[in-house]
Amino acid sequence: MGDSAVPNRPCAGEPALLERKQERLFELLRSLKRVIVAYSGGTDSAYLAWAAHQVLGEDALAVTADSASLPESHRREAEQLARSLGLRHEFIRTSEFDNPAYVRNAPDRCFHCKDELFKRLEELGRERGIPHIVYGVNLDDLGDYRPGQNAARLHKVRAPLAEVGLSKAEIRELSRRAGLPTWDRPASACLASRVPYGTPVTPQIMDIIERGEEALRALGFRQLRVRYHGELARVEIAPEELPRALDPAMARRFVEILKPLGFRYVTLDLEGYRQGSLNEVLALRTRV
Repeated sequence: MGDSAVPNRPCAGEPALLERKQERLFELLRSLKRVIVAYSGGTDSAYLAWAAHQVLGEDALAVTADSASLPESHRREAEQLARSLGLRHEFIRTSEFDNPAYVRNAPDRCFHCKDELFKRLEELGRERGIPHIVYGVNLDDLGDYRPGQNAARLHKVRAPLAEVGLSKAEIRELSRRAGLPTWDRPASACLASRVPYGTPVTPQIMDIIERGEEALRALGFRQLRVRYHGELARVEIAPEELPRALDPAMARRFVEILKPLGFRYVTLDLEGYRQGSLNEVLALRTRV
């Protein structure tokens, strides 16, 4: 399900092997000549955007989707990083919340989100004469439940990191070597991923989740999620940070932050943060 904790220093195999994989990535991107990079500012897409910029320069356009499911802090960070790296970068507005199939939040929600994104990127590519779209799926992602990959196949979007066999740990290590500040960035996902399947997603719920997470992050927690269960907030904190969260005084701060946002109950998940925890219900259904 991906990395639930961020390593102090990724262990990613032989240096020579990593260099060969990176060179293959450069060769692949060079062969595409002009690309749009679906760029969220996370570890994978930042490394891919950097690599595309290294070999294609102005012929690589990094594009970030701007919607209610993108935390404002992520938007700022993506913009700041793009500027610091000298990337050619733009935002596009996506309209997934206008699609009832997305709003109903079935297990294929991510398909509809990525389908909307890739449609918009295709339109942009036609306008600008850019024939290829690439995105930051890595080798580890291929074994996870990610309906968005079906949308990528539908729109013929390339996944260069996976194509050259780069794992998450390897991308972190190559990012570190390149001096990218995203090398140890905690795993992130859109705000809709905090809502259980079957509960409709709305911009209002996204705002509640975003405000809650930003306030908890301001307390010094690095990896967390506020999972939305109607009147109940289920807070996931990275296992190594759980002892601090379990302190009674800190627990009171959680309540003081989250109840004014509309939650009647505030709970702390004792398993801690794990990526894709809301997918656990899908595994249970397949066993029943």
